[in-house]
Amino acid sequence: MKDLLVFIAQSLVREPEKVSVTETREDSVVTLKLSVSPDDMGRVIGKQGRIARCIRTVMKAAAVKEGVKVVVDII
Repeated sequence: MKDLLVFIAQSLVREPEKVSVTETREDSVVTLKLSVSPDDMGRVIGKQGRIARCIRTVMKAAAVKEGVKVVVDII
């Protein structure tokens, strides 16, 4: 799941080398912390948070396939 989030984020930003994702697992909950360049933060969040919401929706769909719950934090 970490690889999917990295792929999505790198596709959106201008500086893909600065994209990093930290993954932590506790029981059936996976927490993914996405970090991007400050200049690219707007591209990942989008107007009124639409892109961020779509990223979370895609990640939740992938999590269902693995049988876990996912939380995506953009920092």
